[in-house]
Amino acid sequence: MPNSIPVLIEHRILAFALGHPGKGPAAIASELARERNGGFRVSANGVYRVLRRHGLQTRALRNGLLAGYAAPPERVREPEPERHIQVERPGELVQFDCFCIGRLAGTKGVVWQYTAIDAASSFTWAELHVTPRNPDVRFCSALAHRVARDLRDAGWDFERVTTDNGSEFRDHHFDAELDRLGVLHTLIRPGRPQSNGFVERVQRTILEECWKPAFARYLVPKYMGLRRELERYLREYNYDRAHNGRLTKGRTPAEVLGAAKMWK
Repeated sequence: MPNSIPVLIEHRILAFALGHPGKGPAAIASELARERNGGFRVSANGVYRVLRRHGLQTRALRNGLLAGYAAPPERVREPEPERHIQVERPGELVQFDCFCIGRLAGTKGVVWQYTAIDAASSFTWAELHVTPRNPDVRFCSALAHRVARDLRDAGWDFERVTTDNGSEFRDHHFDAELDRLGVLHTLIRPGRPQSNGFVERVQRTILEECWKPAFARYLVPKYMGLRRELERYLREYNYDRAHNGRLTKGRTPAEVLGAAKMWK
């Protein structure tokens, strides 16, 4: 067959897919094309065909194999329309959100993921904290200070934040901290999460590529273990993964965030 994929590349696809069960065909193709992973040129469709031939075409099937059970089929989602939020430089817009991980053995309360993403570079910050029930404004404010410090160290101004209307973001303490940092805070319209689309998407990516594989591997997930999983994942996401967005153009988020002279 003229379009058949060589056995070596097929084996690399399968090994990479099982080693990174949360990544889809496009991400696998991009990673295999990198020099450090062999520089193999294969299309996303080619990757998908290999995975389908071996019964591994969905994340649920790959995670199920690792967890040792037959995972239920994933619901096929309609592709979302492409949305562009106009930004020109890092720090111009950072989106915040909180994501519920749930209750874990050994924790007194609910584990929440506090997330921020720079819209221009895709550089992402995320932390896990335990609260009695809902997200705590203290952790949101601390994350804002961390973002401000990292942007300042990279030579960028922290200009604007968008959030949903959660109580942790409407709390006057959060606005007071942003005022102290000189940052404008915009609440998105209720019922329009797509207005905070960057952080919504990255939280879904973290869920698929970090949390689902982690929960598949661990019989009893522990809080500190999940914190280490998140730190490891973000190092790879920010410093080692090439992003193909309108502004990243095949660079890592860290490269974009640190390339101040290229943006001047």
